[in-house]
Amino acid sequence: MIAVADTSPLCYLVLIGEIDLLPALFSEVLVPPGVAAELADPRAPEAVQEWWREPPAWVRIVDPGDEPPPEVVRRLHRGEREAIVLARRVKADILLLDEKAARGAAKALGLPVMGLLGVLAAASAQGLVDVVQAVEQLRRTNFRVAPALLKDLLQRARREGFEAVLKKVPHVTPDEQDRLD
Repeated sequence: MIAVADTSPLCYLVLIGEIDLLPALFSEVLVPPGVAAELADPRAPEAVQEWWREPPAWVRIVDPGDEPPPEVVRRLHRGEREAIVLARRVKADILLLDEKAARGAAKALGLPVMGLLGVLAAASAQGLVDVVQAVEQLRRTNFRVAPALLKDLLQRARREGFEAVLKKVPHVTPDEQDRLD
């Protein structure tokens, strides 16, 4: 399964010590040059910069190509824009993306989108992560998400198990996905 990643999911997975979930969930993780630049930027958290100095073999930098981006993505930041264009070009199975405007643009183009919380849910469903511990780590970062969404995710995980949550990812209605991520 091929995933194209924007900066945010990679950054926060590094910060919570769960970046190795990605190669367990996806056969390939592609990032465009704009995302690579953001990960290496001196303003990125030191842990992220350090991780990116020697990227793992399972991450590949791929140019999104020369095709002009669709109008719906032109106002997005470079990394988001390139990730969406790359996901379309390679027909990625999933686009890892957190920012609301970028998610809306990707969905408008028919791309399957999963955010950081969706990654944690999918990994938990496979027994790869303790989601309660991962969310606790996430709360210690500056990741912005409505507290009610985290609470809902944890309550659903305890009540239903993550098999039920995973069924909602990635083939969900936009409203369900927004509630999950």
